[in-house]
Amino acid sequence: MSAFDRSDALARLAAEEFDVLVVGGGITGAGVALDAASRGLRTALVEKGDFASGTSSRSSKLVHGGLRYLQQGELCLVHESLSERQALLRNAPHLVRPLTFLVPLFGHEGAASAAVARSFSTALWIYDLAGGWRIGSRHHRVGRDEALAHVPVLRSDDLMAGFVYLDAHADDARLVLAVLRTAVLDHGAVAANYTALTALVTDHGGSVCGARVRPATMPPGGGPDDTHDGADLDVRARVVVNATGVWADRVRELAGGQDPRSLRPAKGVHVTVPASSLPCDVAAVLPVRDDRRSVFVVPWPEAGVTYVGTTDTDYTGPLEDPACTAEDVGYLLSAVNASTTVGLRPDDVTAVWAGLRPLLAAPHKRRTSARTADLSRRHSVRASPDGLVTVVGGKLTTYRRMAEDTMDEVIRVLGTAPSASRSRTRRLTLRGAPDQPVETTTRADRLFARYGTEAEEVRALCNARPELRTPVAEGLPYLDAEVLYAAREEMAQSVDDVLSRRTRAVLADTRAASSAAAKVASLIAGELGWSDDQAAQNACRFRSQVRADLERAGIPAPAERGQ
Repeated sequence: MSAFDRSDALARLAAEEFDVLVVGGGITGAGVALDAASRGLRTALVEKGDFASGTSSRSSKLVHGGLRYLQQGELCLVHESLSERQALLRNAPHLVRPLTFLVPLFGHEGAASAAVARSFSTALWIYDLAGGWRIGSRHHRVGRDEALAHVPVLRSDDLMAGFVYLDAHADDARLVLAVLRTAVLDHGAVAANYTALTALVTDHGGSVCGARVRPATMPPGGGPDDTHDGADLDVRARVVVNATGVWADRVRELAGGQDPRSLRPAKGVHVTVPASSLPCDVAAVLPVRDDRRSVFVVPWPEAGVTYVGTTDTDYTGPLEDPACTAEDVGYLLSAVNASTTVGLRPDDVTAVWAGLRPLLAAPHKRRTSARTADLSRRHSVRASPDGLVTVVGGKLTTYRRMAEDTMDEVIRVLGTAPSASRSRTRRLTLRGAPDQPVETTTRADRLFARYGTEAEEVRALCNARPELRTPVAEGLPYLDAEVLYAAREEMAQSVDDVLSRRTRAVLADTRAASSAAAKVASLIAGELGWSDDQAAQNACRFRSQVRADLERAGIPAPAERGQ
């Protein structure tokens, strides 16, 4: 039985030969690894940072068809996305759950624009017919009072009515982890974080036959002089899959690719505020004046917050560190304030996050839009002449289909046996998924909503050590037991891994997360073999990192006192 353990993974990477090596530990790479391993192929995955540390932990966390894609004529993409939404609701009901959306209709002098109302009505009917109804209900129109009951801070003087429909929501980083743990623990794959690709290995004929990787020594991020690269090791593989998202062009260059840039990164920013500052019991779709776009306002009851997003702008800066700027924050707060009475200010923001979407660049012969919002969210899979298979584009909702298409191309390159030629993930449940339908009371259980049936392992830690039932910080729902579990069972290697991705403390309340850094470092130090100095450095590094993120966004940073 495989173990979800980094030391074990590195030993296997050095000793074994694989059919498929996946480079990239976001949702796309995780999906490819699961598809490959469940087909019976010997599978390995490496990620240069932590799993989901890029875009896959910084999305809008929506599993949806994409209502606005209908405006771009992407009906096939919407249909595919809605089909994949249903698969996720079935295969990971503990992580993916239905979410009600409200589209408010605003008007002037007591009348909503008939053209706007008709446009939304038509789009929602098409959405339902494309598969939206499969979630359990069709859209319907609601009156002003019902819209205000859901989002009481909407501007009542302009609000006329609204439309309500269902989509779904998921914790993106937890989903990546569940997919990877399913591949490793249930299907024998190997996965290692903090293991960077340094070169592609080729045979005498020039075909890619593996990769050279450099595992980082631990603890990562412990301090400027405390993180070192380990010795390189060569991983032998019959096919290498490039699933690195916005870094895909860089990996293709390692293989000598001469094609033009295939990606046009777009930055998406979100901000978090206390639920009391922006109350809502459904997600709302608010228009952005003069921008032909809309933003989502999404309740996050687990963390007691509401988040708003997203921006969609061209990005040309460092791929490793997309910043949320004061201008980004202002854009989102202005959009909310224009449709509500809350009057949000930067001081109200408890957290920010920014991610890069790996959008497909338009072909040279096609006229390109100045707006990344107008670019397709479709994906593309290509095998280069040297055998490197690259998957780019796509979105969170369609990760499984992207992985299936990628592995179909890998099977073509391998010319392998027919027994491995068909994907098995359409109805493959993920780790933690219950055998029976999820009851409402069970779904409301916070630990179940994060771990599914594996929540019993967290509860067992609490029973063995009652002191681990303590919240990691005031105002955060996460327990000390979850911190320990993250290091023991989920390959967390740093304070940042725990507070940013194994829990979502940083995205809920960055100041509270910063105050918990020293405690988290102390809890995981024994599991990771850290000295007291290493634990202190790791906590300090984390606090510096989140302070810088807030300062770049123009948000008051945490005070040093008490940290």
